[in-house]
Amino acid sequence: MSLGRRFAGIAAVVTAALGVAACGGDDDGGSRTLNWYIAFQPGGALQKIADTCTQQSEGRYRINIELLPTQADQQREQLVRRLGAEDDAIDIVGMDVVWTGEFANGGWIEEVPEERRETLTNGVFDSVLQTAQFEDRLYAVPIWSNTQLLWYRKDRVDRAPETWDEMLEEAERLGPSEGQVQVQANRYEGLVVWANAMIASSGTAIITGPEEVGLDRDATIRALTAMRDLAGSQIASPDVDTSTEDTARLGFERGDSAFMLNYPFVYASAKSNAPDVFEQIAAAKYPRVDPSRESAPPLGGFNLGVSRYSKNRELAWEAIECLVSEENQLTVTELEGLPPVKEDLFERQEVQDAYPGFAEVIRESIADASPRPSESPAYQDLSLAIQRALHPSSKIDPESTYETLRDYVEQAVKREGLL
Repeated sequence: MSLGRRFAGIAAVVTAALGVAACGGDDDGGSRTLNWYIAFQPGGALQKIADTCTQQSEGRYRINIELLPTQADQQREQLVRRLGAEDDAIDIVGMDVVWTGEFANGGWIEEVPEERRETLTNGVFDSVLQTAQFEDRLYAVPIWSNTQLLWYRKDRVDRAPETWDEMLEEAERLGPSEGQVQVQANRYEGLVVWANAMIASSGTAIITGPEEVGLDRDATIRALTAMRDLAGSQIASPDVDTSTEDTARLGFERGDSAFMLNYPFVYASAKSNAPDVFEQIAAAKYPRVDPSRESAPPLGGFNLGVSRYSKNRELAWEAIECLVSEENQLTVTELEGLPPVKEDLFERQEVQDAYPGFAEVIRESIADASPRPSESPAYQDLSLAIQRALHPSSKIDPESTYETLRDYVEQAVKREGLL
């Protein structure tokens, strides 16, 4: 899912998309229609870059956007149904970064042509490229990224805490009326994002291959203990076990929190909704769980792939090369507030303006980020297994929860029907 975005409502475009999507035939004197299925974004960047690429194609193709539902699980469901039915109406597939393994393993998307790989991947963060691969082969092209930062009140703490323990100590000192810590711990994908960042920051991984469980015991227990120490404490938000990106944003804007782990969209939201809080907000890198190693922040974003069943595959790759161009990435950053996937673009003024004072923190966070374990074709089962094992986080018992988590993950990656 494209985590951290504002979940703006849209009309029921899905019904129309299911029934009357163009089939990519000849029109406009030989121009081909390329249907781009992608999740709605509220800033208008998608239509703008689609129009730009249509114009630059000089009549070779026209990009038609088909909007997917606003909820990630519904987006995936629609794509899985259509691709599973070998629907040739889909040309360009907009994929959440955690779908690559499933879609590639299903044979639904093409491998990126060898002759285009260097152009499409040059300068892209290594962490981001990992999300586009399955079994060491490239199946997608990143178009935008995302990550979480540690947001804090600079009027309540002298400096940003560098470790998880330092953050909790500061929060306890301030107390629940001023020191709450906002996270995402509801039983949904946001809990997986939190858990993966904590486990990776502790020095291990949930899986080490499509069917190979990682979860080094000591490191995982360290991560689970840190999660419990927050979620089970007085400085967690009262709604911690149902918290999401949006409830965390609202909780921080309310004024009784000193810290929040969340995506950059909260900066503009505070500016609009809570000017007093906005005056005191600052950003830092995700706190270390293990003081001896750098943190591994969350990684979100979207990738583009080409449907195996498209009748316009060559043109679709040509269009993708345009859609992910540097200038179009910057358009997405300007209009949607979503970070580019090429590291050197963070030096551009457009990115500096979008993230005033914290563009470099975002760059460092994406560079050090740990992708969720999307190399597993069974990622959906794996995600649900993690949610089931770790919710409610306020009730985690590190030793016993570790055994449960490992068991559930093992069953999920081996598709043993747990869920």
